[in-house]
Amino acid sequence: MRIEVARRRISENGHLNAFISLTEETGDGEVVAVKDLVDVAGTVTTGGGILLPGAPADRDAPLVANLRTHGCVVVGKTNLHEWAFGVTNNNPHYGPARNPHDPERITGGSSGGSAAAVAAGMCDWAVGSDTGGSIRVPAGLCGVVGFKPTLGTVSTEGVWPLSRSLDTMGPLAPDVRTAARALDMMAGGTAFRVKDPVRAADFRIAIPRGWFEDLDDESRAAWLGVAATLPEIDFPTWADLGAPGVVILEAEALALHRKWVESTPESYGADVLANLKKGYDRSAIDYLDALEEQQNLRREVAQAMEGWDAILVLATARVAPKIAESDGVRPLLTRYTRPFNVTGQPIVTIPAPTGGLPVGIQVVGAWGADALVARVAAALEDAWTN
Repeated sequence: MRIEVARRRISENGHLNAFISLTEETGDGEVVAVKDLVDVAGTVTTGGGILLPGAPADRDAPLVANLRTHGCVVVGKTNLHEWAFGVTNNNPHYGPARNPHDPERITGGSSGGSAAAVAAGMCDWAVGSDTGGSIRVPAGLCGVVGFKPTLGTVSTEGVWPLSRSLDTMGPLAPDVRTAARALDMMAGGTAFRVKDPVRAADFRIAIPRGWFEDLDDESRAAWLGVAATLPEIDFPTWADLGAPGVVILEAEALALHRKWVESTPESYGADVLANLKKGYDRSAIDYLDALEEQQNLRREVAQAMEGWDAILVLATARVAPKIAESDGVRPLLTRYTRPFNVTGQPIVTIPAPTGGLPVGIQVVGAWGADALVARVAAALEDAWTN
């Protein structure tokens, strides 16, 4: 995509509110949108809030510097849920990002602007972050591909944090092969690109037993369409897997924001302030116990996945709700994503074959098996779209 085309598409889709700011960069490389908690030289990083200094960054975050070596052009900084601490992208300071499939519905968050930009063709691909599902939830609700790599694959230096133990950087893209190539560029290597041919029948794929209840009709139908014939395996419950992540996230997020929470609480949206204050209920013992349980669960999941190339899991338990009806949806939208921030595994979220609102499917790989899970996801994408 030419940068001029991207800017025209952004102008035509201004009602989606996908961007907080735009650049004046030029060049002939791939056009990339960057979530506005990542430093891009010459742009102001807001984190989706109003508390950071208003001076432009004087240098790129390392992941952006990596993109420069491939000639990528940053078109702008995308909207996000305030401080990346939420799943609707209903931002009180910059307005809600809107879903290209229905502008009255949420994009999901916190990388909602990045997902909307990709879904509406405003860039070649976009940078997102994922602490409890912030790449995978909006990818699923907006019908694009999101790649959350193994924890630590991409540098988080120069990125405004939410939870230093859980934060993961990755791309959102229109298809799996583009997402894998984008991850290569972000990480500064060439390890993840998908080499053809790939066939779904060549991979060992299963689903976790007992995970999929209380789904809306659209999500249930899409899930049965892709998973009805797959074998079930014993696996820790989503509730057990996700629990340590909530403690870690709440404790670390408050530690980062505590001075602002106590000095300028009016500078936060009501939902983010409430989430931050939950950290006061987490003791040091709770936090340390959660870190220990995280290691135990990683071992359990590794054992459960032995002999399988990937497991499939819904991205969310429902399709995108309307913006006006999205209060309180966080538990339903993070139920199936938060567990894999605890384990740190690589996941590619791809759209299920459905004629209605998008439904995302997580293709979950073993720790460090990013290249393999990209191949599995590409094979499923090929099978579902051909």
